[in-house]
Amino acid sequence: MTTFLGKIGELSLKGSNIKTFENQLLNNTRQYLKSTEAKIALRAGRLYITCEEKDEEAVEYALSHLLGITGWAKTVTTEKNIEAIQECVKTLALQAVQEGKKTFKIEAKRQDKTFPLNSYEIACEGAKLVYDENIMDVDVHKPDITFYVEVRDKVYIYSDSKKALRGLPVGTSNKGLLLLSGGLDSPVAGYRMARRGMKIECCYFHSYPYTSIEAQQKVEELAAKLSGYSITTYLNIVPFTDVQMKIKEKAPEEWSTLMLRVCMMKVANMLCYRVHSDCIITGESLGQVASQTLENMSVTEHFAEYPLLRPLCGMDKEEIIRDAVLIDTYNTSILPYEDCCVLFSPKHPVLRGRIEDAERIYKEMDIDALIQEAFEKRDVKHFFCGKEIKAE
Repeated sequence: MTTFLGKIGELSLKGSNIKTFENQLLNNTRQYLKSTEAKIALRAGRLYITCEEKDEEAVEYALSHLLGITGWAKTVTTEKNIEAIQECVKTLALQAVQEGKKTFKIEAKRQDKTFPLNSYEIACEGAKLVYDENIMDVDVHKPDITFYVEVRDKVYIYSDSKKALRGLPVGTSNKGLLLLSGGLDSPVAGYRMARRGMKIECCYFHSYPYTSIEAQQKVEELAAKLSGYSITTYLNIVPFTDVQMKIKEKAPEEWSTLMLRVCMMKVANMLCYRVHSDCIITGESLGQVASQTLENMSVTEHFAEYPLLRPLCGMDKEEIIRDAVLIDTYNTSILPYEDCCVLFSPKHPVLRGRIEDAERIYKEMDIDALIQEAFEKRDVKHFFCGKEIKAE
């Protein structure tokens, strides 16, 4: 059996409601691992997952995607005495030498205060066999490898501590509807809100045949990748061709993109009500494109009946790309299939739209019936932990 340790971060700062966050973290971990026989527990700032070798890959996937922990490691466990610790460190050191490592240090943490040695003494005594037998040299400043020793109910020893994604457990901060396009921005926006504990449902606007089936498949893949972090998500695919054609016919050309955003907000309002979402999430970043000037963003927000969250608002493209690479959506997002926002983009879009003008143009388009029809014709796909769940 192998034991993995997850390190709790922001949760430890919570007060009397900490149990709510801990229970959600435990429940989320169980969701990731429900197809395994892994045993899961949470004690004294550590998430413990014990599993057989056949389930190790599933556990590593869960810990690398689980929101609410700051780091994790695959450990070796031993008895609570210094001789056992010394032997275990020696074994790990011999393995490290085979990998080309030459110097080491030990960092110790004593959670069990009944253990006769303190943390400093554990670190010193734990290195005895490695040092005395000249297996590796000690270097406390820039070692090739660090051995971590944690004295808890057992002794847990590890050397490869991996960083996790931090944040809050998904499910502790309501539910948001993400307007998911095929670009770089919106998947990152959804991920960033999931990191703040929010459940995510997705909405994609498809304009077939002007946007291809490949464009839709691209968005489905992005939704699947997001579900790796949000655990579960539904993708609502809204057919928007007729709506866009009506906009092209009735709206001034320079207003076409902004009116498209307005119509999307109308669908988002209906969908939020239907799926019990508490807010709308977009990938807008201030000043990035013409529809994202402050004035135009104010026009869009005017038509939203729910709080409109823009987690990327103050980020530049390089920061967004870094997050996209981190969550493995970058390569999918840059595939050359255009979404419906690009389809009818005017050469000279309005840059500083006024709400009163937007209301007038929207009324003149007489488009409510088409928006309602598109909403009712939407298709829904379900994704769980990175994979699509096919309807039976």
